[in-house]
Amino acid sequence: MRPAVAVARAVAGLLAVVPLVGCGPAPGSVATGPRATSIPSELIRQARPIGRGPRFAPPVRGSVPGACVHRRGPRVALHVEVFAADRVVLVAAGIGTRAPRRLTEGRISHAACYGALVTLEPTGVVLVRPSVRLTVGDLFAAWGQPLTATRLASFGGGPVRAFVDGRRRRGPVAAIPLTRHAEIVLEIGPRVPPHSGYRFPPGT
Repeated sequence: MRPAVAVARAVAGLLAVVPLVGCGPAPGSVATGPRATSIPSELIRQARPIGRGPRFAPPVRGSVPGACVHRRGPRVALHVEVFAADRVVLVAAGIGTRAPRRLTEGRISHAACYGALVTLEPTGVVLVRPSVRLTVGDLFAAWGQPLTATRLASFGGGPVRAFVDGRRRRGPVAAIPLTRHAEIVLEIGPRVPPHSGYRFPPGT
């Protein structure tokens, strides 16, 4: 099994619980027990399942951005979510890295070298060198997937909508900067309520 596929499947299994939050009592019925109030209604409204098929897991085909060095070094994190056809599109693991890669518990723990931006797992967390200025366009170029006003990775027919920290972002989507702790949501097709934030790993 290819490393990228193995990582995607491992994390997809974890993320697959997302649609379960929408499985609850029918409208008008009464829920009981601790689970009845354990999931905020806003999260239930925002939850979407991961799409099925290769279009929802586009592979890495782009080149490594910037200098590719052996050590990952200090990084700042941001989060990118991609939605198409009312489903989650996985942001591939391994963007900005060069093979051979080693997986540890479904995460890339080692690569031959690391570029200016990298993804280590298909969760949408993007790690960027703090000294560089990059954009969403740079991310998609490193991913090797198209991004225009009417095309988003494997999906076309636009328009492509963008949100940053829960607010609509006008103008060219590719020009959106990759800044520390930004929550960037890209959508094509039915509108998905965008998240306004993300809980980032410590130290990023």
